[in-house]
Amino acid sequence: MKPAIAIVADDLTGSGDTAVQFVRAGWCTHLSIGGADEALAGPTHDDVEVLAVTTNSRALSAADAADVIGRNVRQLREAGVSRLYKKVDSTLRGAFKAEIDAARDAWRDDAIAVVCPAFPATGRTVEQGILYVNGKPVTETSAATDPVTPVTESHIPTLLGSAHVAPLAHDTPETLAARIAQAGATVVVDAATDDDLERLARAVGLLGERALPVGAGGLAVPLARVWAGADQTAPVVVVVTSQHSAARGQAAALQAAGADTWRPSLEQLADDAQWQAWSQPLLQAHAQAPLEAGTILLLAPEGQRAGLDSDKVADRLGSLAAQLIAASRAAGVVATGGDGARSVLLALQANGIALVDEVMGGVPLGTLTGGTAAGLPVVTKAGGFGTEDVLVRAVRAIRDRRFKR
Repeated sequence: MKPAIAIVADDLTGSGDTAVQFVRAGWCTHLSIGGADEALAGPTHDDVEVLAVTTNSRALSAADAADVIGRNVRQLREAGVSRLYKKVDSTLRGAFKAEIDAARDAWRDDAIAVVCPAFPATGRTVEQGILYVNGKPVTETSAATDPVTPVTESHIPTLLGSAHVAPLAHDTPETLAARIAQAGATVVVDAATDDDLERLARAVGLLGERALPVGAGGLAVPLARVWAGADQTAPVVVVVTSQHSAARGQAAALQAAGADTWRPSLEQLADDAQWQAWSQPLLQAHAQAPLEAGTILLLAPEGQRAGLDSDKVADRLGSLAAQLIAASRAAGVVATGGDGARSVLLALQANGIALVDEVMGGVPLGTLTGGTAAGLPVVTKAGGFGTEDVLVRAVRAIRDRRFKR
């Protein structure tokens, strides 16, 4: 077993509720009821990408918990794990500080423990460094009277003796990552909403392998998606053949988000020579210098022309999309408009789609079956379906999920 990611949790249920977030993001995940030594020595599962281990250390003394955590993290590091998630109790129970310090020290010399046990979906938020549970400081909840490890401090930076970063409204993942990197070896970061956790997860991704994210199931949700896309360097190809006003607005939103947009004229689509003159430079450019991790938008022009019907437009753009996918080794394809989607799949000689999820209602996500691009992530969408940002979300859905080809 050679997992790329490890989750170290102090109890089994916490290990499970965090590990399942990686499953949802497409990672092949194994949950062990024991520690790293037991998991790594067990039956080999060559396809395991994420290994969740359980140290059963919540009720241990600080010294004993630190010893167990340090030993597990070192074993995982030696086994080739490149990213680590330290799962902690969302109400701060257990040897909270001792386990975090031990994990950080064992992970890397330059490690930064980024601590945020917020889980808004379950009422846990971190504001001004204080952990709130359903609006109350955690020391005013039942966690304060826990019979084994009562919680006596709600202000996490005080509990850890650490730095604290309160994200600003204008912070981007890039600026937040820079602030965290400058703050110290252990940094508590506020998060009150899922959007806050999304921004923090992307900041953690930018910090690279030195980052040691510490949290509950909440931070694991976006982080599993961020890590899924961390190694992607190829573009996503988007084809819009629909003339529906909704599809045109969605294409405009994708353009505004930075898509490299190519729109032939009606004349270029109608005439073979003009089509070759327009499309070949595009293919050559992306074959010679692929657009790394960007988006290529092929957009049908509006209007009509004698001798040019919707089938020909779809066939032209579908064939071009298939060639672009091969030339750029694309990470995925999004097709809007039924005729365009069919043309793309036919050009790739696919015989179907293995469905795995949906971007939103009526917008399925899957992988191609058969043909020259089998396993390629694909999103198909009717022209009139979806919100204005659905194409932006479709591209992100491809990037934020682990696919095997």
